[in-house]
Amino acid sequence: MRRFSVINCLLIFWLFLLLYIGVASETNLFHNNHHNNSNFSNPDVYQIGGVLSSEESLANFTSIIQLLNFDQQYVPRGKTLVATSIKMETNPIRTAIRVCDGLIKQQVYAVVVSHSPKVDLSPAAVSYTSGFYHIPVIGISSRDSAFSDKNIHVSFLRTVPPYSHQADVWVEMLKHFHYEKVIFLHSSDTDGRSILGRFQTNAQNLEDDIEIKVHKPIGNFRKNSEPYMKILNYLQIEMVIELEPGSRSDNYKAKLTELRNAQARVYLLYASNEDAHEIFDAASSLSLTDPGHVWFLTEQLLESPFIPQGSIGLKLVNAGNETAHIMDSLRVLAVSLKEMDKNEAIHEAPRECNTSGTTWETGKMLFEYIKKQEFLNGETGKVAFDESGDRMNAEYHVMNVHPGGKVARVGQYFYSSGKKQMDLKINDSAIVWPGGAHSKPVGFMIPTHLQVLTIEETPFVFVRRVESYTDCRSDEEPCPHFNTTETDYPVMYCCRGYCIDLLKQLKLKMNFTASLALSPDGQFGSCVQKNDTAKKEWTGLIGELVTERADMIVAPLTINPERAQVIEFSKPFKYQGITILVKRKEKKPTFGSFLQPFRGSLWILVMVSVHVVALALYLLDRFSPFGRYRLANMEGTEEDALNLSSAIWFAWGVLLNSGIGEGTPRSFAARVLGIVWAGFAMIIVASYTANLAAFLVLDRPKTIFSGIHDNRLRNPADNINYSTVKGSAVDMYFRRQVELSNMYRVMERRNYDTAQEAIDAVKASTLDAFIWDSSRLQYEAAQNCDLMTSGELFGRSGYAIGLQKGSPWANDVTLAILELSESGFMEELDKKWIINPELITSERSKICQTEEKIPTTLGLENMHDAFYLIAAGILGGLVLILIEIFYKKHQLKRQRQLEIARHAAEKWRNTCRQRKLDRSLERRFKENGPPPFWTPGLDVRQRSPIASKANTIFV
Repeated sequence: MRRFSVINCLLIFWLFLLLYIGVASETNLFHNNHHNNSNFSNPDVYQIGGVLSSEESLANFTSIIQLLNFDQQYVPRGKTLVATSIKMETNPIRTAIRVCDGLIKQQVYAVVVSHSPKVDLSPAAVSYTSGFYHIPVIGISSRDSAFSDKNIHVSFLRTVPPYSHQADVWVEMLKHFHYEKVIFLHSSDTDGRSILGRFQTNAQNLEDDIEIKVHKPIGNFRKNSEPYMKILNYLQIEMVIELEPGSRSDNYKAKLTELRNAQARVYLLYASNEDAHEIFDAASSLSLTDPGHVWFLTEQLLESPFIPQGSIGLKLVNAGNETAHIMDSLRVLAVSLKEMDKNEAIHEAPRECNTSGTTWETGKMLFEYIKKQEFLNGETGKVAFDESGDRMNAEYHVMNVHPGGKVARVGQYFYSSGKKQMDLKINDSAIVWPGGAHSKPVGFMIPTHLQVLTIEETPFVFVRRVESYTDCRSDEEPCPHFNTTETDYPVMYCCRGYCIDLLKQLKLKMNFTASLALSPDGQFGSCVQKNDTAKKEWTGLIGELVTERADMIVAPLTINPERAQVIEFSKPFKYQGITILVKRKEKKPTFGSFLQPFRGSLWILVMVSVHVVALALYLLDRFSPFGRYRLANMEGTEEDALNLSSAIWFAWGVLLNSGIGEGTPRSFAARVLGIVWAGFAMIIVASYTANLAAFLVLDRPKTIFSGIHDNRLRNPADNINYSTVKGSAVDMYFRRQVELSNMYRVMERRNYDTAQEAIDAVKASTLDAFIWDSSRLQYEAAQNCDLMTSGELFGRSGYAIGLQKGSPWANDVTLAILELSESGFMEELDKKWIINPELITSERSKICQTEEKIPTTLGLENMHDAFYLIAAGILGGLVLILIEIFYKKHQLKRQRQLEIARHAAEKWRNTCRQRKLDRSLERRFKENGPPPFWTPGLDVRQRSPIASKANTIFV
């Protein structure tokens, strides 16, 4: 068994032996290969071979076959099974030759093989020889893991499980005893490595919903508490020790010395009976067999008289009952032949070992038929085979070494027909543990001094640099950077905050001491690829826990699936989510902000209404018999008449609530319209005033993002800049959310190293939005009025204490946090560190707390438009007065020009009239003579007035 590697040499030798016998012959393995499979002319007689270890087994083999021939459940009518058996030789070569001569020549269809403990290699020779021709071989005593390799033992099955299957029972026992961390010791052979591999596979596949009770709390707290429920979802191998078979006790002691510094005190040992004395002698010298230590052994070691008291081992049920295994193997074989005879064309088996060339397909089919068989009530329990042909559902007795070396049965691993699976039953009260104790050991060494890591994260951990640790205040703890190379002048820090107060309370409740240190790289940690290889490793705080350089993380550590795979979380001490931090965008008043209360269409309608009403007033007063226009005409004056200009002035005066001294309508119809217009103006002015207050007094800056579902975030543009902290829980959240993949691709290349850097970037307006934990961002928004959170929370989770997988402190930390929550301590921490107004230091921050509750005070920036309007009115008036002056000057100049022109025209007209008169007088003088006072030669203008008058009279 131990030196099974020589089988490979045997295989090579056997191949040469086949060449010697006549392998080169190209004769067919059977003579009726040309028969049509549709016409089943299957044999009536099937030879069954047996290679057994004793005469008694040979006789039982023959008698069992004879009994099966009379049982139609196994052998149908017209078919016969014939026993052909030989006794196992101690020499494997002679065994192989006898298989050829005594079995294959008899055309056996299958071979049942057993061996005595003194014969290791002969079953392998039978498997090699028969497997060369694909003749199925059913082993009833071979336990070596090498037989599971179908590349070598191509047609080997067995009714006994390999030694490696004991790992299945170990896993169930560890679940029963609530042991989560173990140390695995195995011999450096094929079976040792196989049982280790199977145990690791089973531990990884352990169901997540197995509930167990832990009866003994860790430390000194909750001594009188009731047992509590816990989920066991893993088994951790803390250390693997490979033992060289046949070594001396000193060599084993050197190997086992490593176990003294391990936390686990549960040992799984696979070794041979011959090495038991040396191994346990070395373990005893290192006090590894004292009370508090637990040893789980394989069945080989139970035969040794040197195993320590309190050890627990396994014993295969019916392991030495060859008759029962012969019965089960022959029944399986008979049923397989019966089914194959009914459904397949069966060709004759090979008749000699000097033939080669064509594969015996019937042997392959028979092998598959045997693997499919399943007997619930076999002589050795439920009989079934896995894909490798190994026995499944084998039953074991759980054995315990009592004082005096007595080995007693304390439990059983068996197939439960009710549950339809394997089940484990152990009588805990019957177990005697190391040292004669009847109470189960804890199974691990509980450390009382822990290495605790934290990280700077406001307000959970505030970090202050000091010259000496003596400068730390009473509410602070020394916290150097963890695992960093110290310089000649090491940097010293003191930490305080929410998490530091929580750690102090945990130390008091759970009775442990701790060394506090900051994260070596300032990050929580992420899983990154190592050195351009496929291997990945965790960095930051998580990496320190995974590599077991730290014991606990007390920080705002977010629970997420990626981290939960490699570390263990306590119950959350604070629940939170993810939100968005942005800088307030103050709304800058624009020109025309006083027009905001009304829409443009309403302003246009108001302007039109003013002039329409003014026109209507003018017309009503103009055509009314009692209007000012008519009265003015009747009284001979138009001073008080309502003209169109006065009507427009009246309409504007009513709308703007200004005094109107003149130009009011006089007619009853116009006055009714004026009253209606005044009511309309009151409504418009009141509405405008109310809306203006809403726009100017109660105006608040709005967030630039509505939340995580904002289209500008989901479909990012180049002008939108947002990010988170790389490798953080928020980064992992976006990475695993498919619907947020676009956002993750944008953020990935912009992420910051720390949260503080990102918050500073938001304050400096170089970052539009920072996505992070709500607790931190809400705190920052309360501290700085320029910052605000946007949208609802998403990705809700919690902050928890991080511990190593399988940490003995995990359950106690959870219970301590629950107790602190119930006592109100966690609420006190919230008030002290997160919502305490004493932490708000700036005057601006104090105002920020109540800023949302009071109206905004108006300033010039809010009302400057009104002043612009006044300035525009003044400028308009100046422009208009200049226009009026220029117009008036132009008008006076034109009037003067017109007057000069009028005088010139009048003079010209008079001259023309005088000349006409003179010509008329001259004609009269010529006809009648001049009058007596006429002076010839004088112009009319030169004559005396009397003469002129006389001339005029004359004319």
